[in-house]
Amino acid sequence: MTREIAESDWRLFRQLHPVALERFCKRIVNEVECTKADETKSFHQRYLDIYKTIEHGEKDLAAMFNDLRRSTALMQIVAIYRHGLITETELSGFSQEVHNVIEILVTKRHA
Repeated sequence: MTREIAESDWRLFRQLHPVALERFCKRIVNEVECTKADETKSFHQRYLDIYKTIEHGEKDLAAMFNDLRRSTALMQIVAIYRHGLITETELSGFSQEVHNVIEILVTKRHA
């Protein structure tokens, strides 16, 4: 789905994009720190777990944050929402069209 969003949605998304990126990176760093501190595992196992966390994180990061354009923004907003990186208050600033797409795609995924 490559559909450009309204200008007001685009402006809001450009403001929220770095906020959501920071939240995502903080989540990954926190996961790495927890894994690093888990003394029940060997250093090798912790290394493997950290590598896996970063590898998965990189894939998610790319899908949500790379290639910031109006034509990709709607799908990025949905992905960011699915990952819990946007608050309901922040989401309320988007148009009904964006809300409808989120509802359809999130509901469809959970069906």
